[in-house]
Amino acid sequence: MARKVSTSRRVAMSAVAWLVALLIFFPILWMFLTSFKTEADAYAVPPKFLFFHWTTENYVEVQSRVDYVLHAINSIVLAVGANIFGLILAIPAAWSMAFSPTKRTKDLLMWMLSTKMMPGAGVFMAIYFIYLRAHLLDSRWGIGFLLMMVNLPIIVWMLYTYFKEIPVDILEAARMDGASLRNEIIYVLTPMAVPGIASTMLLSVILSWNEAFWTLNLANVNAAPLTNMIASFSSPEGDFWALLSAASVLAIAPILIIGWFSQKQLVRGLTFGAVK
Repeated sequence: MARKVSTSRRVAMSAVAWLVALLIFFPILWMFLTSFKTEADAYAVPPKFLFFHWTTENYVEVQSRVDYVLHAINSIVLAVGANIFGLILAIPAAWSMAFSPTKRTKDLLMWMLSTKMMPGAGVFMAIYFIYLRAHLLDSRWGIGFLLMMVNLPIIVWMLYTYFKEIPVDILEAARMDGASLRNEIIYVLTPMAVPGIASTMLLSVILSWNEAFWTLNLANVNAAPLTNMIASFSSPEGDFWALLSAASVLAIAPILIIGWFSQKQLVRGLTFGAVK
């Protein structure tokens, strides 16, 4: 009886998991299908799911109206650059909080996390005028720095959680063998936390890739990523859903592919230290 109950419970949990996955995946599937529709089919009532006139003219239109390669390069440079410099700052900070905590460490962590709760619109004008005076508007350096600072609290928090799972005895042994602080972080701590660092990198890249508020307001041409490309297809005449869907598919396709092939590493990193 216990085995039957356990089996039925697993089946029910699997069914719920599949249902949730389908609900999450359906908007992406619908966007993908809409990108191959004509505008008339995209607005059809009732909606046409599979039986419609398939066309690739939306993708041709997107390629003819915008420089997709430039936007894609900007997205890659901004996401990867913000991630690399964020890790350079976050790893020593997380090491200090994890292995040399003070009475104010938890307060500092909570303060860092609280900055993510503040809407970007609340500080937009201040940052805009700073960037205007510093000539950083529509600059890869400026946008990359801002994306790094926006995601830095999350990066530090994740690395802090991973580092806390590493036995302190190993680091103390390295110090007794004469390892300097630099060597301790680079050659001892970092290799042991590779799964956690890798998952943090992936999450940071995804967050930077999907960032829209700051890139739409501070970047125009030279540093405009793929999120700006999507917004460029929204016009005062109305939204052309098929065209917008094609632009959205082209924008999210690279990060979806990266996430698909890195899902094993991402799950491994997110569960790092969960089971001792």
